[in-house]
Amino acid sequence: MNGTDGYAVFFFPQALEALGEAIKPYLMPGPEPWVLCNEIDTGGALIEMTLQGQNKDGKPVQIELMVPSGMVRMIVSAHSDGVFGFGPQGFEKPTTVIAPASSPAEEKPKV
Repeated sequence: MNGTDGYAVFFFPQALEALGEAIKPYLMPGPEPWVLCNEIDTGGALIEMTLQGQNKDGKPVQIELMVPSGMVRMIVSAHSDGVFGFGPQGFEKPTTVIAPASSPAEEKPKV
C-alpha cells in the first residue's frame, strides 16, 4: 500500500470504551483515534477491515479486524486513482491520512 490508498475508520466514543484494550493496538494517534485499513467490507452486520501489520520477527502480516457496524461513526476513503475532470490539475496529492483536529460540531462560528 502506498501512502495515499486506504480507509480511515472512526468509531463512536462509546464503541472505543466498549472495545477497551483490545482495539488500542490498531488505533492511529490523534485527537480522535482511528484505524487505517487497506480494504474494508461493509456488506454485513460486521465491518470487516484488512490492515497491514508486523509479527514479532518484523515480517509483514495481514490482519482482519471485525467490529459491529453500529460502532463505526464514519469511514473516509483516501485513494489516489489519478486526476480527472475539468478542475485545476496542479495540486499536491496527500501523502498520509491525518485525523481532523476537531469535528464541525465543535467548531465555533466565525463572526
